[in-house]
Amino acid sequence: MSVEAGRAEVVLLMGPPGAGKGTQAARLAEARGLRKLSTGDMLRSHVARGTELGRAAKGIMDAGELVPDDLIIAMVEAELAPMRPVRVLLDGFPRTPGQAEALETLLAREGASLTAAVALEVADDELVRRLGGRAVEEGRSDDNESTIRYRMNVYRKQTQPLLDYYDQRGTLHCVDGMGSMDDVFERINGVLP
Repeated sequence: MSVEAGRAEVVLLMGPPGAGKGTQAARLAEARGLRKLSTGDMLRSHVARGTELGRAAKGIMDAGELVPDDLIIAMVEAELAPMRPVRVLLDGFPRTPGQAEALETLLAREGASLTAAVALEVADDELVRRLGGRAVEEGRSDDNESTIRYRMNVYRKQTQPLLDYYDQRGTLHCVDGMGSMDDVFERINGVLP
């Protein structure tokens, strides 16, 4: 695999719960020299450091509300601004077409654009098997089959507009998430320039 560390690269990795996205994101970021940006990690970091953005987010999260798009985008901007070139793997952002448009604008200001949006696809029955096994290992009785299937449906409804958005722009790559971790990793690398 030929990876040019001197050029901008922005990869978005998506997948339903249990698709192996976390494992693949870590491997992909390391192999391609990308910084992994997770919305959750960014929020926790800003809150822990007591930044202005973190204080604003903490108040919203403590009230049980979702952190608004403009605050998430400001956090992403704070992470990307010092990068030259921008080399990042996005995990958990964007989640909506509106966030995707804001990301495009932000990337353009930073002299970059989205390299690829990669969606891991795994059969429902396999997701149920994986998440059910994980629930048993972690002692999570709330993760039964009906709860898992409900989460999968919510993910699909929320993610479909984003998949459509990137498909229309020609940057969406659907990758088979079944098989060994190595096989899936090679498939992901195979769709990236």
